Amino acid sequence: MTTRRPRTLGLQERLAEALVEGAFLTKEQMDAATEEARATGAKLSEVLVEKQYISPETVSTVLSFQFNVPVVDLRQFKVQPEAIGLVPEQVAKEHSVLALSLDGDSLRVAVEDPQDVGLLDNLSNVTGKRIKPVLPLRGGLKELIDSSYKSTTKVAAQLKEASRPVAAVEERILEPEAVARAPVVQAVETIVAQGVKDRASDIHIIPQAEDLKVFYRIDGVLHQAVALPIGVHSALASRIKVMANMNIAERRRPQDGQFTMKLDGRDINFRVATADTHHGEMLVLRILDKSISLVGLPQLGFQPQALEVFETLLKSPFGMIMVSGPTGSGKTTTLYGALSELVGKGANIMTIEDPIEYQLEGVNQIQVNRQADITFAVGLRAIMRLDPDVILVGEVRDAETANTAIQAALTGHLVLTTIHANDAAAAIVRIIDMGIEPFLVTSGVVGSVAQRLIRRVCSYCRTPYTPPAHELLAYQQETGETTGNFAIGRGCNFCSHTGFQGRVGVFEILPLTEAVRSLIARQAPAAEVRAQAIKEGMITLRKDGMLKAKEGLTTPAEVIRSVFTIT
Repeated sequence: MTTRRPRTLGLQERLAEALVEGAFLTKEQMDAATEEARATGAKLSEVLVEKQYISPETVSTVLSFQFNVPVVDLRQFKVQPEAIGLVPEQVAKEHSVLALSLDGDSLRVAVEDPQDVGLLDNLSNVTGKRIKPVLPLRGGLKELIDSSYKSTTKVAAQLKEASRPVAAVEERILEPEAVARAPVVQAVETIVAQGVKDRASDIHIIPQAEDLKVFYRIDGVLHQAVALPIGVHSALASRIKVMANMNIAERRRPQDGQFTMKLDGRDINFRVATADTHHGEMLVLRILDKSISLVGLPQLGFQPQALEVFETLLKSPFGMIMVSGPTGSGKTTTLYGALSELVGKGANIMTIEDPIEYQLEGVNQIQVNRQADITFAVGLRAIMRLDPDVILVGEVRDAETANTAIQAALTGHLVLTTIHANDAAAAIVRIIDMGIEPFLVTSGVVGSVAQRLIRRVCSYCRTPYTPPAHELLAYQQETGETTGNFAIGRGCNFCSHTGFQGRVGVFEILPLTEAVRSLIARQAPAAEVRAQAIKEGMITLRKDGMLKAKEGLTTPAEVIRSVFTIT
């Protein structure tokens, strides 16, 4: 297919003229948006929507009248797989087109510029069909293109080509080109690539009685991606073990490993864990995308009051700040958001991590290596001799690391770390249970943070709604209010009909005030410490979640599901 420069400029000029003539917005607003579009290189329509001058529906409707082209709502349109198959994925992404439906020799295609005759002619040549262009009502064309081309459907076909399981030992002696062409190798690459594409945080490969199931954890929830014949289990497991430098002969004992793949020009790191189950070895791959840019603290989901308290804690010249929460709750992301606030201020910032999940310019990072006897405690002691100002400890999981971290906080260093506990008060009790004397905790710890991740309501299918009585009761108990701007996602193509897309953090921050220190010194239970913090104005995890539900970012039901298990 020949590449043709799209006629974006002409399309945007026509749009601007129609919007001003139709009194949708003033000439001054249009001039300001046009200037910003030229300065940033963005499309005029995108700038207009971002500035909330007009809605995406208005853009699509005006363009539809201008060019006499139908408008289609991509949120609910049932895209036909046979139509998608007519346009190669590379062509769809390069030209921002999506084949929607096939009717005889006519192919309905969503496009951004219905005036681009050259593009339409090329699509007709590629597909052999008569092209009927349509305009997406609310945009989101690129997002739907990404989600429509699912590569996991190819896996079963690839594995059928294998007459027998490919042993990993054989792969090692084959030529690299032969290994790359092996069906099992291609299947593994397809599974992990689709997981990255679908924003999965983990890939689960689980053998069952009759088949092998692959699940992706997306926004904290497992979704089945594909079911494979159980006969390919051994080959898939062996291939992944080879990639992760694990022992392929050992199938009974749990193993850990990791490997890196380059996908779409990005280095993606995968942490692999195996364990023997009743039906065979289960594998879980944690996805760590090193190319994902760090998120600043204001974008993580802190309420203004909580953000102010947290930033005040970060200004402490020394002391320890603990961030608690379950695995996968975003603790490391929060800590690196905090480090990004401290970089470039003349401080020597050092970390000891397992693994190094983000790479931040200006931060000196050390990787835990147990084979070389570099543990958290050993690495932390080494860091102490390197004149640090700020220290990040990936996790406090034992008494030795906890004691060393406290000593570092007491000797003039700001220490940031994670710990597993249910809430901010429980984190303080947890570190005392590790054997740290309460008087050291009151002197060394300056604050404790607890967090969770809850799913965001999909912005494409979001609609107002009134929660049921039990959800309203839970909302009222936490906020003292009965009303809010509640929203729910009805389910659409962009969110895989779940009603949610992406996640946002909920937080509670407990600064160690004099009253809280007094309770800790006499080893008061976590409930008393928590009650005192609430009395002093702490926003709890539950309340923070319900405040986000009030804003329509999530739903009361999602807050109850993710947070209300905490007592």
